[in-house]
Amino acid sequence: MIGKLNEFFANVKVELKKVTWPSKKDAYASTMVVIVLVMLSAVFLGGVDLILSRLIRLILG
Repeated sequence: MIGKLNEFFANVKVELKKVTWPSKKDAYASTMVVIVLVMLSAVFLGGVDLILSRLIRLILG
């Protein structure tokens, strides 16, 4: 069991050395894109919710 665990962590270490990590600039740019898209989605969904709720109130009186 201990031998398999050591082998697993050795393999993890080897694989992590193969990873190409993004630069700080790339990570920042990707984060900004995600934040902007989340905000736009929230505004869009909020607008749709507002329109549909007013439409349902109008229909139901």
